Amino acid sequence: MNVAELHPIAAPRSIALRGILRRGVPMKEHTSWRAGGCARQAYVPADLDDLSVFLKTLPPHEQIHFIGLGSNTLVRDGGLDGTVILVQGALDAMRVMDGIAIYAEAGVASPKLARFAIAEGFAGAEWLAGVPGTAGGALAMNAGCYGSETWKHVHHAHTIARDGTVRLRPHTDFEIGYRHCALAAPTTVLGRDEWFVAAEFAFAKGSVIEARTSMKQWLERRAATQPLGLPNAGSVFRNPEADHAARLIESCGLKGKRIGGAEVSTKHANFIVNPGATASAADIENLMVEIQATVERTCGVRLEREVRIIGNPATTSEQANAGTAA
Repeated sequence: MNVAELHPIAAPRSIALRGILRRGVPMKEHTSWRAGGCARQAYVPADLDDLSVFLKTLPPHEQIHFIGLGSNTLVRDGGLDGTVILVQGALDAMRVMDGIAIYAEAGVASPKLARFAIAEGFAGAEWLAGVPGTAGGALAMNAGCYGSETWKHVHHAHTIARDGTVRLRPHTDFEIGYRHCALAAPTTVLGRDEWFVAAEFAFAKGSVIEARTSMKQWLERRAATQPLGLPNAGSVFRNPEADHAARLIESCGLKGKRIGGAEVSTKHANFIVNPGATASAADIENLMVEIQATVERTCGVRLEREVRIIGNPATTSEQANAGTAA
């Protein structure tokens, strides 16, 4: 992909788009690992209505990827063929509904949602300050930490389909599990091709002072146990039942293990960091594979990835160019 093509593209005259469409977008600028190739094109919608209009312009079988803070995603070095929808800072509306729930769009950062909930007198959202992503990402993977999970607080979710149709779906429409969320029984292609654009979160009323104190404690604990100063994507592997991925990885002596520019964090073994943002996506993916193989060989446990990997591997010529540049 030609990064030099990074410029706004004029929409067809018949389509009144208000967002920004760009080509050759480096996804390392939109993922927390700071690695990976370019997206063929990416769209930053002006708002939800604009996103609905834009989706109608795409071919029926176009690959579509929704990206928030990119904190749970690895884009391979060969980039993405389809269209990326960048929601962070775009779908960012947030408001209190009838004094009992919070409506938050998919691009709202989870820590911002936590602070908003506390300011409005709600309790129980403090842990979201420790989730390094957006509300949309939290919904898609049922993000959680410190014993809490996103979908414990969701009454309804708003989704958008490939044809631009926005739906209001109750909690019961979804199959929820550990780091998992899917439509319970999709019966049509349309039903399977939907993305979260907002949700209505319910939290109990509580003391603002107590909630702020609790949030401060969560953040201090996170800073003390996670490598926040280095590019990372949060926890790489899911915790096996009755165990912790970090414990297993550390027990295999893998802290500090490196492949290229990627390294198993010496602070938290379930984090892969990219010091200096020098790692390729292939370095990171290969390190994941090495961790899985070592833990399975040593401990008899097959770790499952928590992060998603999308896109194409680098071609031979791209790999050669990267080696020359290095």
